Amino acid sequence: MASTAPLPPKHAATPDAVTASWIDRLPAPLQPYARLARLDRPAGSWLLFWPCAWGVALAGGLASQPWLIAWFGIGSIAMRAAGCVWNDIVDRDLDAQVERTRARPVASGAISVKKALAFAVGLSLIGLVVLLQLRLLAQLVAISSLGLVAAYPFMKRITWWPQAWLGLTFNWGALVGFAAVADPAPAPMPAMALLYAGGIAWTLGYDTIYALQDIEDDAMAGIKSSARALGPRARGGVALFYALALLLWAAALVLVRGDALAALALLPLAGHFAWQIWRLHDLSPTNALTLFRANRGAGLLMFLACTIIGLAP
Repeated sequence: MASTAPLPPKHAATPDAVTASWIDRLPAPLQPYARLARLDRPAGSWLLFWPCAWGVALAGGLASQPWLIAWFGIGSIAMRAAGCVWNDIVDRDLDAQVERTRARPVASGAISVKKALAFAVGLSLIGLVVLLQLRLLAQLVAISSLGLVAAYPFMKRITWWPQAWLGLTFNWGALVGFAAVADPAPAPMPAMALLYAGGIAWTLGYDTIYALQDIEDDAMAGIKSSARALGPRARGGVALFYALALLLWAAALVLVRGDALAALALLPLAGHFAWQIWRLHDLSPTNALTLFRANRGAGLLMFLACTIIGLAP
C-alpha cells in the first residue's frame, strides 16, 4: 500500500498537477478549494466542454446561436469542478492509498467532507445559471445526466471499465448541445446519437491512457480500470477505441452533410490519433499524462470538423 504520509507544503498540489502555478498566488485558505476544483488542471474542463461545442456546431448553432459556446464553457468549468468534488468525497479513502492522489484536499484532510459538499453545492448553482440559458428540451436532456454523474465514482469498485461510464457522462454534453439548437425531429436524431457514441469511444481511449499513470497503485488498492483490464494490450485497445470513434463520427458527419466526402473533415483528427498511438509505445506515467492532455487538441480538431459541416450551405 502506498504511504499516506502528508507531503511537504511546497508539494501541496496533486502530483500530476503543476506544483508551481497561479494557485500558489491565491490567499492560503482558497488554495485547497482551487485544487479540489482542479483549477490547476484544466484538461478535464476542456474534455467536458468539447462535446457540448460539437453538438452546437454540428447542429448549425454557430451561425444562429454562437453565444451558446460561451455558456457551455462556463458550465463545463463549474460542473467539472463539482464532479471532481463529488468524486473526491466518495473516493477519499481510495485516494489516500494511491501515490498520485493521496494529497488531494479531501483525502489529505485539508478540506472536510462537510465543507467539500457545501463547495459542490455552490458550484452546482453556477451550473444552474447556465442551465437556465438553454431552451426547455436542452434543460431536460442536461438534467437527465445527473444519475450518471452521481454514480460514476462508484464504477471503479464495480466494473473493470469505469472509463466507459465516464464516456457516458463526459459526452452527454454532445446531446445537450445538439438539443439546444436542433428540433427533436427524426432526421437529426441518428447523427446526434452517433456523435455521442463516438465521444464514448474517444473517452475510453484517452481515459485508458490516463489510467496508465496509476496501474500499479490501483492494483494494490483494488481499483478497477480499463488500463488494468487491457494490461500489455493497452496500446492496441486505445487504437481500437480511437478507430471506432472516427468511424462513428464520420457516419454522423455524412448524415448531416448528405455526402460521403464529409468524412474527409476528420483527416486532421485521424492524424492526431495516429500520433498518439505511435507515442504510446512508452507506457510511462509521464508520457501517459502528456498524451492524455493532448486530447484537448483532439477535441478542438473534432470541433473544427463539426463546424465545417454545420456551417456548410
